[in-house]
Amino acid sequence: QVQLVESGGGSVQAGGSLRLSCAASGYAFRWYSMAWFRQAPGAEREGVAIINAGGGTTTYTDSVKGRFTIARDNAKNTLYLQMNGLKVEDSAMYYCAAPASAYTFPSLTSVSFKYWGQGTQVIVSS
Repeated sequence: QVQLVESGGGSVQAGGSLRLSCAASGYAFRWYSMAWFRQAPGAEREGVAIINAGGGTTTYTDSVKGRFTIARDNAKNTLYLQMNGLKVEDSAMYYCAAPASAYTFPSLTSVSFKYWGQGTQVIVSS
């Protein structure tokens, strides 16, 4: 079955960097768009970035543009999120997600994704 396992979260000071990873298994990772979402306590889950199956097309939510980079290695079945210039407001649980269908480029909304990892916590302190 589909399994998504995030790692790389942690605590960092504002201005610092973290690199999140998401190891995928149980399906043809290379055929699917992938996305990162985040959810802060008391807030709704927010789409952060999405990348298409081939890795050539990406979309970011406005608040992370220029600071975060989504990437993938299809040979390793792994999704990444490089986060630079972290801000306190970036603190959240970060999730990777896969849609139900291959060869689609869904909108960056929770309802567009079927498979989710367990999340990795990011804490940014001032």
